[in-house]
Amino acid sequence: MLALIQTIVLALDLYWWIIIASAIFSWLYAFNVINSRNQFVGAIGNFLFRVTEPALRPIRRIMPDLGGIDISPIILLLIIFFLRQFILTTVAPALV
Repeated sequence: MLALIQTIVLALDLYWWIIIASAIFSWLYAFNVINSRNQFVGAIGNFLFRVTEPALRPIRRIMPDLGGIDISPIILLLIIFFLRQFILTTVAPALV
């Protein structure tokens, strides 16, 4: 059972970094720092969008419109942090 918990925590950690990479990529794309016509850049952007959008979309529906500021990645990172801490402090000790 401990192996399952460690795998879930690892998956949460990987998704954490993917969300951060997606946010940084969107900033670079918005400020025209990266070439948007490059196929490799497009493939990375498409991958990051497809991986993060299903989790971010429900948060964006609930959040009020803040103009041009999108804080949904921050909310999702807080949710992931809470889940990770809940698993490590509540679930894992109960199984040992």
